[in-house]
Amino acid sequence: MSAPTLANSAPNSAPIPVTIVGAGKIGSSIAKLLALSGDYQLRVLDPNADALKALHSKVTVETRQISANESLLPYLEQQAAVLAATAFDKNPDIARAALQAGCSYFDLTEDTATTQTVRELAQYARAGQIFMPQCGLAPGFIGILAHDMAKRFEQVDTVKMRVGALPQYPSNALKYNLTWSTDGLINEYCNPCDAIRHGQLLSVQALEGLEHFALDGLEYEAFNTSGGLGTLCETWLGRVANMDYKTVRYIGHRDLMDFVINGLRMGASPANRQQLKQILEAAIPLTLQDVVLVFVTVSGYLDGQYRQISDARKVYHRQLHGEAWSAIQLSTASAAATALDLHFQGQLPTKGFVSQDAIALDQFLANRFGQHYAIDRYAEEIPV
Repeated sequence: MSAPTLANSAPNSAPIPVTIVGAGKIGSSIAKLLALSGDYQLRVLDPNADALKALHSKVTVETRQISANESLLPYLEQQAAVLAATAFDKNPDIARAALQAGCSYFDLTEDTATTQTVRELAQYARAGQIFMPQCGLAPGFIGILAHDMAKRFEQVDTVKMRVGALPQYPSNALKYNLTWSTDGLINEYCNPCDAIRHGQLLSVQALEGLEHFALDGLEYEAFNTSGGLGTLCETWLGRVANMDYKTVRYIGHRDLMDFVINGLRMGASPANRQQLKQILEAAIPLTLQDVVLVFVTVSGYLDGQYRQISDARKVYHRQLHGEAWSAIQLSTASAAATALDLHFQGQLPTKGFVSQDAIALDQFLANRFGQHYAIDRYAEEIPV
C-alpha cells in the first residue's frame, strides 16, 4: 500500500511518519532534530542494537533492529518519507524500497554513482513522491549557497566552492581528526571529481589542484575531492566558464594523504581502502571539538562590471538539546532536516528527482533547522 501523500502538508498538523535508516552519529542527530520539533513521528532502523538503545534513551522515537540484508519494504509502507543515513552502498536498495512503498526518499551521499542510480529510479515516482539525494553539507548546502550567489550575476565566469570539516585543535602530523564517516572521507579522497574548465565538463583527479589561502587570520590549503559539487555542474554547464569544489584542510595534510593513498597505493583497490580505513580509525582519534568552514567565491559581470563576491561562514561544535554536538553533526543533520521539512511544507517540486539547487537560499536559512547555518555567519553581506 502506498504511503500517504503529504507533500503539501504543513508542520504543526498531525505528526508526519518518517523512517531514518541508520542510527549512527548523523542519523541519530537528524532523528533528534525532527522528533524534538514535535511535527514528525520517527522510526529509526539499524542493525546495531546499542546505537538504537542510545538514541531511544535521548528522544522518543520508534526503533527497530534490522539485519544487514533485510528487506526494508515492510518498514516503509505507510511512511511519508525515508532518509538514508547509512553507508552509501546501501542507498540504492533503500531507494528501490521507497519507490515500491510510494514514500519520498532523501539521503546524504557524496557518491556520484549512487546518485545516478537514485535519479534513474526517480523517473518512476508517483505523484507527491520525490527522490532527493545529497542533502548534507557537501554536497548539499554548499550547492544551495553557490547556486544562489551565481544567479545574482548577469554573466558568470568562475564559481569556487570550498568546504572543510576541521578539528578546532589539531595536534597530529595530519592536522586532522576523524569527525565523520571514514568511508566517506576515503571515497572523496580517491574517486574522480567533476569540474568545469573553460566551459567544458571535465573529470579531475582527487588530491590534485592544491591551493593555499588565508581566511580570518588562519592559513588553509584546499584540493580536489569527489562528490561535493552534487549536480551543480550539470545545472550550470554552458552558463559558467569555470566551476570546482575543493576540500579545505590545514596546510600539510594533503601531501601526507597523497603519499598514503597514491604513493603507498592505499586507494588502489577496495581491499586497500578497507585497510586504510582500519589504519585511520586505529590511529586518528575522533573529536567533537570541530569547526565546519564554508567558503564560496563567484566572479563575473554584475551591473556591467567584472566583480567578485564571497560568502564565508563557520559552524562550531556546541551544546544542543543537553548534549555535545560536533559541527559536522550539526551542519549535516540540520541540512538534511531542512530539505525534508521544506518538502513537507510544499516548498519543493512535488514529483521525481529533486536536486539541491531547487532549494532557495533564503528558504533554507529561514527554516527552523537551516537557521543553524546563519548563526555563525561572519562574512560581509552579499549585495542583492
